[in-house]
Amino acid sequence: MVYFRLLGRLALRFFLYLGELAGLIGQVCESLLRGRKRWRQFFEQIVEIGYRSQAVVVITGGFTGAVLAAQALFQFALVDMETMGGVIVSIGMMRELGPTITGLMLAGRVGSSMAAEIGTMKVTEQIDALRSMGVHPIDYLVTPRLLAMCVSIPLLIAQSIAFGIIASYMVGVHLFKVPGTYWNFNVERFTDGTDIAIAMMKGFVFGLLIVIISCHQGLRARNGAVGVGRGTTDAMVFSSLAILIFNLLLTMLMQLIFPVGMAMT
Repeated sequence: MVYFRLLGRLALRFFLYLGELAGLIGQVCESLLRGRKRWRQFFEQIVEIGYRSQAVVVITGGFTGAVLAAQALFQFALVDMETMGGVIVSIGMMRELGPTITGLMLAGRVGSSMAAEIGTMKVTEQIDALRSMGVHPIDYLVTPRLLAMCVSIPLLIAQSIAFGIIASYMVGVHLFKVPGTYWNFNVERFTDGTDIAIAMMKGFVFGLLIVIISCHQGLRARNGAVGVGRGTTDAMVFSSLAILIFNLLLTMLMQLIFPVGMAMT
């Protein structure tokens, strides 16, 4: 009985949490349709989310592509298929690693920052002060971040993919001495615009998850600095878990819509 009660409590907390997220999503949708547009906050978040995240995204994407290429070439060398290394990297970076790694990096860097900033405003009663001045907290805090994330994350994913493919080319052609002509030919043959579309779709979903979960953790913060710290940690962990779970669901769905190898047909 103890285990059933524990599972019941966990299930109730989980569904309550989902309900709170759904409520926040509804408020954001209403803000997008009827709320006041805060363009100054929007552009400030473009700088914070997009511009200041470029370095970590580029470095992560580049080294991920390089490592993926090296591991693929170690195995392909056993069967004399080294020229296919670029295909593995391009498809892997576009369909999986590019959006997922970028999303995880943003969950750690941007998501935790959002939760900490909004949580600090909550525990210091600055959000109540906004309401007293007639400023809706969702319009002022959440919607600009959501719009900025929707603009920034496709560009960051594109950078991650591009530098991953470039790094894989350097590893394959200059370290493993794979002919560059065959490498590029196979990459162009087996990848096309559908792979890019999958990366952008996944990135858009991941961006929404990061903003909604992180802002929700900030808005529900309490108990002073301890609550802000706990909310910041939960924002990063919950966003990362949500990205990994939705990545599996989206991968299965996108495989049905855009099968691997469409470029060959």
